[in-house]
Amino acid sequence: MAILKVARMGHPVLARRAEEVEDPTAPEIRRLVDDMVETMFDARGRGLAAPQVHVPLRVVVFITPEDPDYPGITAIVNPQIDFLTQEVAEGWEGCLSVPGLRGLVPRRTRLRYTGVSPEGAAIDRTVEGFHAVVVQHEFDHLDGMLYPRRMTDLSTLVFDSEMRWFMEPQDASGESEEETAR
Repeated sequence: MAILKVARMGHPVLARRAEEVEDPTAPEIRRLVDDMVETMFDARGRGLAAPQVHVPLRVVVFITPEDPDYPGITAIVNPQIDFLTQEVAEGWEGCLSVPGLRGLVPRRTRLRYTGVSPEGAAIDRTVEGFHAVVVQHEFDHLDGMLYPRRMTDLSTLVFDSEMRWFMEPQDASGESEEETAR
C-alpha cells in the first residue's frame, strides 16, 4: 500500500466528471482502494474519492463509525445516489482537497446509494444524518464538484483556525465566553 498525493482545489482532475470503472473487481481497483484508505487515514480524513488522488475513476472510500448499521470502511465503485427527501440541513464541512478551510454546506438529509464493492458485492443502503452528508460530499467529487460550490453563503467559508468565531458564543468585545472567563 502507498500514501497518494492529494489533488488540491484548482487541479483539473477535480473539475471534471470521473469515468465509470469497467471491472470493479480488477486487481488495480483493489490496489487503488487500499491506497486510498491508507491515504485517507494518513490525512485524518473521513472520506476520499479517486479524483482526489489524481485518478479520474468513479471510486470512493469513507468511514462513518457513528452509524451502527454500517460500521467500518465503505469502498464503492460506480456509485449512484437517489435523494429520498427534499429536506435540507446545513452542516460544517472540510475537504482534503481544500485544506485549512471549512464551510457551511446545505445537504439533503436522507438518501439511498447503490454501487459495487471491489469484491463484486452489490451495495444498496438507505442512510441519513452524517452518513448521508459524507456520501454526498464524496459522490460530488465524482462529478467535479467541490463543497464551496454547494455553499449558499460564502461568508461562512472560513479558515479552520477561525472556526471558534462560529462555534463559541461571543460577548460584545468579540471574545468567547471561555476567553472572558480566563
